Amino acid sequence: MDVTKEKILEILSGYDKKKLKIATICSHTALQIFHGARLEGIKTIGICTPNRQKVYEAFPLGKPDDFLIVQDLRDIPEKELQDENAILIPHGSLVEYTGDKLGELKVPMLGNRESLKWEKDRMKMFKWLQAAGLQVPAVIDPDKIDRPCIVKLAGAKGGRGYKVVSTPEQFYEHFEGMNVIVQEYLIGVRAYPHYFYSPLSQDGFRALEGRVELIGIDRRFESNIDEAYRTEHAGLSFSPSFTVVGNELLVMRESLIEDLLEMGKSVVEAADRLFGGIPGPFCLETVVDENLQFYVFEVSARIVAGTNLYPLGSPYTVYQYSEPMSMGRRIAREIKIAAKQGKLSKLVF
Repeated sequence: MDVTKEKILEILSGYDKKKLKIATICSHTALQIFHGARLEGIKTIGICTPNRQKVYEAFPLGKPDDFLIVQDLRDIPEKELQDENAILIPHGSLVEYTGDKLGELKVPMLGNRESLKWEKDRMKMFKWLQAAGLQVPAVIDPDKIDRPCIVKLAGAKGGRGYKVVSTPEQFYEHFEGMNVIVQEYLIGVRAYPHYFYSPLSQDGFRALEGRVELIGIDRRFESNIDEAYRTEHAGLSFSPSFTVVGNELLVMRESLIEDLLEMGKSVVEAADRLFGGIPGPFCLETVVDENLQFYVFEVSARIVAGTNLYPLGSPYTVYQYSEPMSMGRRIAREIKIAAKQGKLSKLVF
């Protein structure tokens, strides 16, 4: 049974707020989360398998202060984290490894874990985006596929297993009986803006009781699909793959920043209406067409790997903060401010 917010706040009430620690699984965005917390003077805990510890020890300024060694990353050591006054930071690997157990974890977690359920359920996700008034690609019934469509698996897969199909026959050949969503394939520039919603700050770009910050933007390199032109030029046939292998920084033309901020605000306000809000980091996955119109095809309700591009600040945070500000450091700072103001209940569930 999923833990209630009341239970989480009860656990949080027993924490020593002067000794808060930040914890996460050693994967995905852990290096910048630990690094950002270190810059803010907050101790960190890395949940790690024995074979992965050496990877993080190779980066002295990005490793956690302490390791919690587990044999299986699906087994989050709840009692140990509670004893260490730890706040858990969700990222893509944590969401994927814990799966349906995420809602059961009895550890205070940054953000609203209800938002992660809406992210995982593709139809709920589309309801959320539509409630925000955003333009979204058409969702196609498999029996009515009449154009190129991309088929996506549920959960935080990093593009793994996605496939383009053009007919119902192609769909059923690969995905019959699987939990997937079929979207029309959009043509344009893929852009992934990263946001932070702070319910504690009243200046800046207002949304609800706080503000939305545009922290950065990336685009993603997806396995062999991004090199398709070279493969085809060489006369080779291949099966397209969309597995994300890396990211690159993207700076939007300045006239589009207003659109990006409004989109972030709309997502925050729709989240508040639908399931109680989304404090902290999130990301929209978009395609910008030739008319400079944004189509949003996914939302990630937590920190995303594209933020790893700017551990010392982005082309957008440089205009908001007088010191280098990564998403990892922004998370740590919000937790520190909330602890001082006695408002952690606004940030965690």
